[in-house]
Amino acid sequence: MLKKLILPLVFIIFNQQVVVAQEVRERYAGLDKLLGEGSFFDNHFTGFMLYDLDNKSVQYEKNSHLYFLPASTMKLFTFYASMMVLGDSTTLLRYVDKGNEIVFWGTGDPSWRHEILPQPDLQTFFNEYEKITFSDSNWGDEAFGYGWQWDDYYFAYSAEKSPFPIYGNLVTAINSNNKPLISPAYFGGEVAASNKPTRNIRREFYQNRFYYNPRTYNGRKYSVPFITSPETFVELASRELNKKINYSKEALPVQHAILKGIPTVPLYKEILQESDNFISEQLMLMVSDELFKELNVENTIEFIKKNFLFDLPDEPQWVDGSGLSRHNLVTPRTMISIVEKIYQLLPDELLFDLLPKGGINGTLKNNYRASTPYVFAKTGTLSNHHSLVGYLKTRNDKLYLFAFMNNNYPYRASRVRQEMEKVLVYIRDNY
Repeated sequence: MLKKLILPLVFIIFNQQVVVAQEVRERYAGLDKLLGEGSFFDNHFTGFMLYDLDNKSVQYEKNSHLYFLPASTMKLFTFYASMMVLGDSTTLLRYVDKGNEIVFWGTGDPSWRHEILPQPDLQTFFNEYEKITFSDSNWGDEAFGYGWQWDDYYFAYSAEKSPFPIYGNLVTAINSNNKPLISPAYFGGEVAASNKPTRNIRREFYQNRFYYNPRTYNGRKYSVPFITSPETFVELASRELNKKINYSKEALPVQHAILKGIPTVPLYKEILQESDNFISEQLMLMVSDELFKELNVENTIEFIKKNFLFDLPDEPQWVDGSGLSRHNLVTPRTMISIVEKIYQLLPDELLFDLLPKGGINGTLKNNYRASTPYVFAKTGTLSNHHSLVGYLKTRNDKLYLFAFMNNNYPYRASRVRQEMEKVLVYIRDNY
């Protein structure tokens, strides 16, 4: 009797296993048709990995062990480092109170007079002091990142790094009687007419002199980086506070006070949803400040790799906070490890609120549209390079991690995104 009961049960289990195995093979074959030999992604350098978060298994991979230029998907490393080191609010500055005098040092916080960030009340803080001195003795970095393109210098996405940014380290022009009106006013007298081919304001390479072409001026609001220096900062800060600020190289003492700044969540939203390079770089400086009381991205990256990312499948070549550098190199399977680590740190609701949602917001607003969002991921785009790394929800409400990296293609990024969407839709509908 027992034998009669067991044999049918074994047969049912065996049949179920056969059916499941057949489904797995069919799903794999369908995905391989879209990604494998002879596909669109066989014509340029493509890396891909699909990872099942529930059973910790790789569902599909293509060149996942090879190194790719990640572009702004590198911001996922910055995001992770920031969450591991920074609290729920920034440290705005470090200072020593000397009665009627104060000496302060920057921490990299980018919020002061930044157009889209919450504002700290520095006016009230400094009001009680008769003498104010700024020191940048803790600055151990460069205005530009290693491997940034030199001709990005006049684009807003390439604002310079500095210990205490103001106005996002940008000059902004608005149209006034068909001429650009510059803000902050400190730079207002430095705009000149020019015959150079430009549709808005630009800056001279070596100095904070701005120009426009009256014949081709389009009148749109426009921002360009200014050249930073401690002298420029104290001038701008003095005008903003209506108090003279002095500059020195006084060392930051061990015993000092801190002034807390803004919540970190708005910063994370900007680097993930809008892919803000400047804020990303300043976040890495703030991580450095928290770790070493010094602003040095190179040392900070080495610390993060050694202490938090020692278990990655492949060591990343990581040189900046934004992904602007052409020297960053990461494998798709290492990207999967990063998004898995991030997933372990945050509840789903907060994580998916911070990331761009397909068809909804951020850099994915116009892509991966669906009645129910299914892609929550960070984009990365440079000329001839486009990547997407993050999370995908299937119709069965199952969550997968994916890293989709494309380098050295000879066509528009829009065409690559169209083909990528076919792959992600297939996964959504079949996995």
